[in-house]
Amino acid sequence: MKNSLLIICLLFSNWIYGNPNSEIKSSEGSYKLVVEGFDWGPAVNQVIITLENEVSDANPAEFKVFAKRESSQGEIPESQKSGERDVVFAFVSDENGNRVASGKHITLVLEVSPTQPIGSPIQYMRVGNRGGNFWIDYSLTIINSKTNQVWNQAAGKIMPLVDEYDLKGKFQYGNLTMSYASFSPETKGKKAPLIIWLHGGGEGGMDPTIALLGNRAANYASPEIQTLFGDAGAYVLVPQSPTFWMQAAEGMTRGQTNDIYNEALFALIQDYVKSNPGIDAKRIYVGGCSNGGYMSLKLILEHADYFAAGYISALAYDAQYVTEQDIQKIKQVPMWFVHSKDDGVTKPESTVVPLYDRLKKAGAKNVHFTFYDHVTDITGFYGGDNYHYNGHWSWIYVHANQARTGLDGSPVLVGGRPVTIMEWMAAQAKK
Repeated sequence: MKNSLLIICLLFSNWIYGNPNSEIKSSEGSYKLVVEGFDWGPAVNQVIITLENEVSDANPAEFKVFAKRESSQGEIPESQKSGERDVVFAFVSDENGNRVASGKHITLVLEVSPTQPIGSPIQYMRVGNRGGNFWIDYSLTIINSKTNQVWNQAAGKIMPLVDEYDLKGKFQYGNLTMSYASFSPETKGKKAPLIIWLHGGGEGGMDPTIALLGNRAANYASPEIQTLFGDAGAYVLVPQSPTFWMQAAEGMTRGQTNDIYNEALFALIQDYVKSNPGIDAKRIYVGGCSNGGYMSLKLILEHADYFAAGYISALAYDAQYVTEQDIQKIKQVPMWFVHSKDDGVTKPESTVVPLYDRLKKAGAKNVHFTFYDHVTDITGFYGGDNYHYNGHWSWIYVHANQARTGLDGSPVLVGGRPVTIMEWMAAQAKK
């Protein structure tokens, strides 16, 4: 046992510090990462290792996993560059992580949590003149402490739900090129609605996987949400801003001036709808968070007759820049706002609170507002109501379909029945 521990320590030391004089010899195997989106962001929550011989059982206690996080694009804090990952479970699987009775692969389930940045393959960094989320070089060394076998050759990654999307979308509008991800349901010959999600300020660029994973937006393709939209399911469109949605000709706008993207974005949406005749044009829904919340409201202000509903979290559009004429124009559009009282980035007293109040006073009948005291752990794994996320992260409740109440705390009803935000949205259609 002492020898095994010594080998593990030496291998870890060699891997981190690159000791060229090591005499330890070990066969090197390959591994495949599994990356999933969680409420706080993406994490490597499983790793699939390839074996030389077939096995029928797996013991998690035999494995040590060490992670290394590097980037040539920006800085990663020293404390987040490397460390050990805890293995919580192991099972025999196929090459894609599906459990089998016997096979030549083992899937290791790794511990993840919002307080373990070592688990994330993405890092928020400042690159050039913009801060955002970027993929980093995320590598593992897996060691079997019983056999001393080592796996340190990366062989790709699996991204559940994200892999269900078409990630190759590109749209040209003048000199502007925008990327987008899209999901097409099996409509079974029926028309299906379209869910549009607009990401936050940290998910811009030309890689829509960032927009899908930065804040768990890929979940709109999940069976749990798709089934709410009937037998046909729903199309999902996730456009990506090359920078950030609130970029103006000079600096950033909160509604006081025009942004540089809304025209191109609306043209992209129209083009996507035209290219997908299975979309029900009477059921097009637009929503987003923070920067994307700003842009969602901007699109509704500019094209109130086009959208069947809006679902907006952490709204970044300052209410003072919404005119009374605007209020009259959009009061008939069904909307559901989600925000947290302790949001220090998009302060509710400047954004959603006065906007909602003005809409209701103008006679808006189908506008709802879920207002949380804090953004908490909805899974119960990390402290439940006693664990507070950043107050800006109210989109957690939207992606997980947890928002259910109006401003007074009573359930939102459709046909006399309490509904979630996605159930409500599925019931909205233009007349």
